[in-house]
Amino acid sequence: MTYLPPDIGLIEAIALVAISVVTSAVSAATSIGGGVAFLAVLASLIPPAAVIPIHGVVQIGNNASRAIIQRRHIAWPIVVPFMAGSVVGAAIGGQIVFALPENMLRIVLGAFVLYAMWGPMRFKMVSAGRALTIVSVIVGAISTFLTMFIGATGPFVASTLGHYFPDRHAFVGSHAGCMLFQHTIKVLVFGILGFAFAPWLPLLALILLAGVFGTVVGSRALTWLPEDLFRKILKTVLTALALNLLAAGFGLYG
Repeated sequence: MTYLPPDIGLIEAIALVAISVVTSAVSAATSIGGGVAFLAVLASLIPPAAVIPIHGVVQIGNNASRAIIQRRHIAWPIVVPFMAGSVVGAAIGGQIVFALPENMLRIVLGAFVLYAMWGPMRFKMVSAGRALTIVSVIVGAISTFLTMFIGATGPFVASTLGHYFPDRHAFVGSHAGCMLFQHTIKVLVFGILGFAFAPWLPLLALILLAGVFGTVVGSRALTWLPEDLFRKILKTVLTALALNLLAAGFGLYG
């Protein structure tokens, strides 16, 4: 079928559209988890070379819809410095995107997220002002560098900046704004490096539409989710994702 990209069958295409609804709903309700889950599905259904750039396009759509829905709650003093750092991280990562071992990056990222959640010193070192701006720039640079290799760095961003947001709406909206810019920069870099997005456009359109539907469903769930329960779910999901990264990094599956 000419409207499907190379090496993708109709069953795989339908599965990707359906999974997009579920993972987008999860991300809209908790801001994390959906991107990693969708990345795992992509890795099993499409050619390896296409996983990271295609995942980036899908995450642009998903994060854009979340950012629009939660736009009134976005903490711009954190998000704007994050964007500046993202440009630096993408510029460096684009130079060596094929040189570093993915498993090592997964191990480092997983260990960092676990420490951020359970370690004796939480990553809430500053409260406001210039110091917080510097932290946001650094997190943007590091996470964008990492996303060039492993795709989904939402847990890293959530574990480092999540403590600074006053409530769940600010967290979800601001996290979506950060990740929207990060994935946009990543996709631009892959385009410059020569990845052919054109054959994927029809399927991507369907996946993105499905993602918008899932985001609306998940955002409604966020409105009735109690704040303390949200924080517990967030910590549990982050821990599970970190353990998943460690398992993949050490080659325990896949």
